[in-house]
Amino acid sequence: MIDDFAILREEDLINNPTPRVAVCFCLDVSGSMRGERINELNNGLSLFFDALRKDEVAMYAAEIAVITFGGDSVECLRDFTNLSLSPEPPVLRAKGRTLMGEAVNLALEKLNHRKEEYRNSGVDYYQPWLILMSDGVPERNNELIRAKEATKKLITEKKLSVFSIGIGKDADMNELSDFSLPKRPALKLSGLKFREFFEWISKSVSKTSQSIPGENVKLDVNGIAGWAEL
Repeated sequence: MIDDFAILREEDLINNPTPRVAVCFCLDVSGSMRGERINELNNGLSLFFDALRKDEVAMYAAEIAVITFGGDSVECLRDFTNLSLSPEPPVLRAKGRTLMGEAVNLALEKLNHRKEEYRNSGVDYYQPWLILMSDGVPERNNELIRAKEATKKLITEKKLSVFSIGIGKDADMNELSDFSLPKRPALKLSGLKFREFFEWISKSVSKTSQSIPGENVKLDVNGIAGWAEL
C-alpha cells in the first residue's frame, strides 16, 4: 500500500518539473558519536536545511535523504524529498554498532528507486551525491564489500559523486576512501567543524541546482580548507 507521503512525492514530480539533485547523507550514529559529536552533527544538519530553504531554486530542486547506521540496524529517517514538502531535518540519536556497508547499500537502493521515478515522470536530474560520515571502524562483512564495489562502479561510470568524511582520531580513513575513490580520497573533519562542512555542502548543492544537468560544476576546492584537515 502506498502511503500518503509517497503519493505527494509522486505528485510533486508532475507539478514541479524542476531538475533534481538527489543528496543522500549516510551518517554514523553509533555509540562513539554520543555527546558533543552527535549534537554538532544535528546542528550542522539543521544549518544545511536552513540554507537550502533560503535558496528558492535549491528548495525545490534538492531532494535530501538521511540514512543512519547505529544499533543493530540501519534506518532511513528521510527518503528523497525536497524541502518544500518536508522542510525539517530528522533528529539524530547515537547508539550501537557501525553498520556502514548496510547503510550505503540501502542508500543506493533508495537512490535507484528515486531515479526510476524521475525517469518515469520525465524529470531531469543531476549526478546524485552520497555523503558518508563516520567516526569509527565499520563492521567488516559481505555488505561492506558489496557497497564498496557498487559505489566504485557508479563513480567510474560518472553516475554518483561520493564525499567520505572521517570524524575524530578513530575514523578509519582507508575504509572511507574505499567508497569515494577513484574520484577523491576521504577527508578528515577538522575538530568538530560540522557547521563549516555543512555550510560548504549547502553552497555546493545550491550551485549545482542552478546549473544545467550534465554540466561540469566546479566545487569550491579552496573552501574545503575551512573544515577539513589538509
